[in-house]
Amino acid sequence: MNFRNISSWSIRNPIPPLVLFAGLLLAGLVSFMRMDVNNNPDVSFPMVHVQVSQPGAAPSELETQVTQRIEAAVRGINGVDELTSYASEGLSVTYVQFVIGTPVDRAVNDVRNAVAQIRSDLPDGILEPQITRVDIDGGPIAYFSVEATDMTLEQLSWFVDNTVAKRLLGVPGMAAVGRGGGVSREIRVILNPERLQALGVSAGQINDQLRQVNINAAGGRTEIAGAEQSVRVLGNARTAYLLGQTQIQLPGGRSVRLDEL
Repeated sequence: MNFRNISSWSIRNPIPPLVLFAGLLLAGLVSFMRMDVNNNPDVSFPMVHVQVSQPGAAPSELETQVTQRIEAAVRGINGVDELTSYASEGLSVTYVQFVIGTPVDRAVNDVRNAVAQIRSDLPDGILEPQITRVDIDGGPIAYFSVEATDMTLEQLSWFVDNTVAKRLLGVPGMAAVGRGGGVSREIRVILNPERLQALGVSAGQINDQLRQVNINAAGGRTEIAGAEQSVRVLGNARTAYLLGQTQIQLPGGRSVRLDEL
């Protein structure tokens, strides 16, 4: 039976084709409704991350002594599609992207072998190069740049965290929203080394004490006035002044305020 005969038969007998079409439509709808939605789908892209650390090294030194040499070593690997590198203080990072279809394990081994061949040409003060595959499962699907001429950097960062991020999280299907760049709200504690030595206390001890007292924690639930209420222990200092009033315990049972250190 050729296609023309099938068409003619369907026109003369419309019920069987309609039933078949309805069955296929129903099966498709059922399959769609039962289809799993993975928040972090397994998507593999052949990309390798090369990280070299040298504490205290300037970005310009790392660029010429490390980054450029690694780029030259991996550029000749078969299948390399693109190189992306940057250097910051004490850190050199290179991303090696291969053409789609390249086995990730082979790509990692090829990059590791290429870096090993030039290991003796790299500075003596570097830490052992870290070469890993780049896993982008569940990674960001979109990036947005935000700019405002009537806000300071602190105000803009707070606006993104408190307004933009919350509204985006309200979008159905949105799993997470993160901010890169800007500033985070923090209180920096700068200690006087001579004062610490005179009092016989170390920066590590002060850090441990601040961690213990400067924290918010859940305190469980209790019954108040006949109703069950949540209890929270609030210890975070809301201002730099309040943090400076924290009592720091010294050897011998003495104590001193943080702002005196």
